[in-house]
Amino acid sequence: MLTHELAANVAVPNDLEAFWMPFTSNKHFKQEPRLIARAKDMHFTAVDGRQILDATAGLWCCNAGHGRPKIVEAVQRQVADLDFAPSFQFAHPKAFELASRLAALFPGDLDHAFFTNSGSESVDTALKIALAYHRVRGEGTRTRLIGRERGYHGVGFGGISVGGMVKNRMWFGSLLTGVDHLPHTLDIQKNAFSKGLPEHGAELADELEKLVALHDASNIAAVIVEPVAGSIGVYPPPKGYLERLRAITEKHGILLIFDEVITGYGRLGKGSAAEYFGVQPDLVTTAKGLTSGVVPMGAVMARKHIHDTIVGAQADPKVIELFHGYTYSAHPLACAAALATLDTYQEEGLFERAAELAPYWQEALHSLRDAPNVIDIRNIGLMGAVEMSPYPGKPGHRAYDAMCKAFHDFDIMIRITGDTIAMSPPLIVTKAQIDEIMEKVRGVIEAVA
Repeated sequence: MLTHELAANVAVPNDLEAFWMPFTSNKHFKQEPRLIARAKDMHFTAVDGRQILDATAGLWCCNAGHGRPKIVEAVQRQVADLDFAPSFQFAHPKAFELASRLAALFPGDLDHAFFTNSGSESVDTALKIALAYHRVRGEGTRTRLIGRERGYHGVGFGGISVGGMVKNRMWFGSLLTGVDHLPHTLDIQKNAFSKGLPEHGAELADELEKLVALHDASNIAAVIVEPVAGSIGVYPPPKGYLERLRAITEKHGILLIFDEVITGYGRLGKGSAAEYFGVQPDLVTTAKGLTSGVVPMGAVMARKHIHDTIVGAQADPKVIELFHGYTYSAHPLACAAALATLDTYQEEGLFERAAELAPYWQEALHSLRDAPNVIDIRNIGLMGAVEMSPYPGKPGHRAYDAMCKAFHDFDIMIRITGDTIAMSPPLIVTKAQIDEIMEKVRGVIEAVA
């Protein structure tokens, strides 16, 4: 039972039972809760007043940091002016302004934005756009979708079907039919402690040719991958892998979807992983950093020919071209937050800052190589992961204990997946704070040795 409150009058509930928490060990959390009252810049404030260093940008999303004035003020103004406007047959000006800003940000002819409310919705939207595109082109047999082992594409039925994280899939039946998976790219035996892109594994993209031989290209609609697999524990792609995947999909007329819910908006020091790697996908799913986590929002960026093919298929201008959307697509508050977030990124040079800090982040992260039970370290941009060996017979427990100790004893927030500690600090992080993150993480790793 929790009965205290912060001096600043932040009420703390004394009944934690009613909230069924997502992706959480509910029983254990409610025995030892980790409650947050406030956030500013690089820190959360716990309900007991402790400052918690944010090494994860919240949930891979608060790229501009917390409580940034321009974003806060934009949302405050917007809710007073226009709290809601429908996007079905109506619209508001900021939706068009934001779409144009995103079209300018993303590379090539990724010129059209379809707004959603989360990464999960963005994934399902992109899959539906891919199916619709082939159908209106007269290739309606192209219905098969291909994901990748250990991939995370949200929690909609489409996303968990093409996703490849076992626990997200095993409880929910047969999922979508007609889905296959490429092998994942993690190879600790060959690539352990790689700095940046691993040397080995580009040939894994060629596994797509086997799936084409099995199903025939005429039945395959799209391949979806994270350019950098994030939620599974930061798997940078092997050198040349994404280029080979793009070449194979183009050869067979298969759409390539990049899931950039994590990598978008500066995480790699560019607006997108597509720009960072110089690989042009057909569709890009985004969310998280689009609003720096302030208001839920996502966007699917589509290449011009995909949009024009679907919209142009209807001769009657009064007929709906794509029967898809959400009540809160392009919500006014979300659009205001996103526009102010993009302004903040640009005015403060945060993408460039991330690129400049990436080498320092890399060396600091790899300094943990000699910490006990560390079996691999992976990094790219301002993303990083430290993989530990599991407790004997208890996979996942070492990292879980690390997460709890990090919050309660070391005043730092980390993410965990399996026995991996994942980190992705806000782009406003300083070199001194990077050093502080690594010092605290080393202490956490030693505490669970």
